Amino acid sequence: MILRTTTFLLGLVAAMCIATPSRADWKVGTARVDITPAENMWMAGYAARKTPSEGTVQNLYAKALALEDEQGQRLVIVTLDLIGVPRELREWLEQQAQEAYQLPPASLLLNASHTHCGPELRRNRVPEADSEEQSAERIRKADEYMQQLESKLLALVGEALEARAPAKLDYLFARCGVAMNRRRPTERGYINAPYSEGPVDHRVPVLRVTAADGTLRALLFGYACHNTTMGFNFFCGDYAGYAQEYLEAAHPGTTALFMMGCGGDQNPYPRRNLDHCKNHGRALANAVEAALETVPRPVEGPLKLAYDQVTLKFAPPPTRDELLAAAAGDSEPNRSHARRLLKQLEENGEIRDTYSYPVQLVGFGDDLLMVALAGETVVDYSLRLQKELKAPVVWVAGYSNDVFGYVPSLRVLQEGGYEAGGAMLWGPLPGPFAEDVEQRIIDKVHALAKTLTETNPTTP
Repeated sequence: MILRTTTFLLGLVAAMCIATPSRADWKVGTARVDITPAENMWMAGYAARKTPSEGTVQNLYAKALALEDEQGQRLVIVTLDLIGVPRELREWLEQQAQEAYQLPPASLLLNASHTHCGPELRRNRVPEADSEEQSAERIRKADEYMQQLESKLLALVGEALEARAPAKLDYLFARCGVAMNRRRPTERGYINAPYSEGPVDHRVPVLRVTAADGTLRALLFGYACHNTTMGFNFFCGDYAGYAQEYLEAAHPGTTALFMMGCGGDQNPYPRRNLDHCKNHGRALANAVEAALETVPRPVEGPLKLAYDQVTLKFAPPPTRDELLAAAAGDSEPNRSHARRLLKQLEENGEIRDTYSYPVQLVGFGDDLLMVALAGETVVDYSLRLQKELKAPVVWVAGYSNDVFGYVPSLRVLQEGGYEAGGAMLWGPLPGPFAEDVEQRIIDKVHALAKTLTETNPTTP
């Protein structure tokens, strides 16, 4: 009887601690805008597509979470139901937000869900057509969509900032088993297929925003997995889109925002069925709901922000003779890639050998450190940084600020395969990266983390 009474009292105390509102030290605002294309256009993410979109099964959204600490430091996180964040989009919005809202570059974070059922907004990825007129029309639609997207995002940032109101933040997490490593070793090398023994990151981090009166206002949650359940010709946010939809339906008035993790070598399984897509979304939403039932970690300020670039090196490119041979061959995408590099060689006298790679860190006091990495980072980055960074909670997101292609770890580079450099054949970069790519990025993250501690001390 004594044991039962003690257990009951402990449970009651824990419940009271969870339910008791803490000080609303933050000001938080949210906003959303529909970014579904108004007309059918070419879609992003699958080279095998031969026709443009045929309609919409789920609308696409951009959402913004604007945060302000007690000192007036601000951060706006923008999440996008898109294949990626083109570098020029980040740079344009960064400049405009600084002029319109006095928002410095380090106070703006863009993250894409990497849905493969969104519009192709990168003009250098629009497939060529049978005629110059058709190709020009495809590029025109991509350019028009980008211009509309830019104006929508600028207004979105302003709307979220305008909506700021007192709130509190806390961090929770759970796990979700949708993702599986997709790099299967075979006698022919590493192929894109489910590999249950490969590394994964099943954590589902959640930043909960609660109004001063205890009302749930926003849920920012992440997961490290490609949004590639679907490959049809209809606009759709894939599993991440459905997870957001389910959470907002379960919590009316709440804004659910998805932040893509380091899922470059992770796929959702099973795939290629809309029911699977919805089920995966339900599984992720359930993980967020489960996290909400755990004991939260209060997240205090101040905000500590850092944004910088690190120079990555590419491996030595093929010789001119090797490129000429590949350009004359029948193998695609090798032929098209060789032609792009030959054009670069002719116009510039050389093939580029470096890439300026953005890295962003956000510190929430001493409670949470968020790392936003560019490109399609593989899971090794998240797993390594969670171990190495000295913070109570480390949240690592990929697909942020500049999604240009895959960013392999040293392990993946040495193993070879699609993520190691094969995917580079579909784009304008020479690829693959040099073997120091992982260490250069990790070193920059650690340097920025040190800068945050030195310039924004929160402890005596």
